[in-house]
Amino acid sequence: YLPSMRTPTAMIVGLVLCPCGLLLTLTGTLAPSWRQVSLVPNQPVDLVLEQGIWDMCSERQSSHDRHCGQADELGYFEQMTVRVAQGLMPTSLVLTLLGLVVAALGVRCWQKEPWHLLAGIAGLVLLLSGLLSLVPASWYTHELWALPAPPGSTLVVGYSLVLSYLGSCLEILGGLALALSFHHCCKER
Repeated sequence: YLPSMRTPTAMIVGLVLCPCGLLLTLTGTLAPSWRQVSLVPNQPVDLVLEQGIWDMCSERQSSHDRHCGQADELGYFEQMTVRVAQGLMPTSLVLTLLGLVVAALGVRCWQKEPWHLLAGIAGLVLLLSGLLSLVPASWYTHELWALPAPPGSTLVVGYSLVLSYLGSCLEILGGLALALSFHHCCKER
């Protein structure tokens, strides 16, 4: 009996989904468009305000003239939802990087056998990181219309929030796939 040199499919799935999730979550965290505010009274019709968790930008749709670093006159950044997102999103990113390092050590495609226990632990860390980024994205979506905005304006979900959701889901799925390595550990015992 010779051990297989192939990396288990679940590990490959985890190692593909989690970096994709990391990129989407990173983009969602940094880009200033968790919410778009349009049709602001006493402003040009083509003006769109983009609110993220770190910055606010205004853009004229007709000329694509964009200005970031807008003043927070309504106390948007003081809201608990935004402050929690400012804490949990970077924490999730750091945890994802840590999980990917541990996963790379556990999978070790250049060895005869991967370290299933280490890959399973990495899966749990990546699962946790996905949950940590899913919480602020979900909470922000729930509070989207309750957060301060100019009266009479139109609010819509921004692309950064969607990317954060997708990245979280990919990290959760990738973490679950890597956590399946625990099955092989238990089977060996």
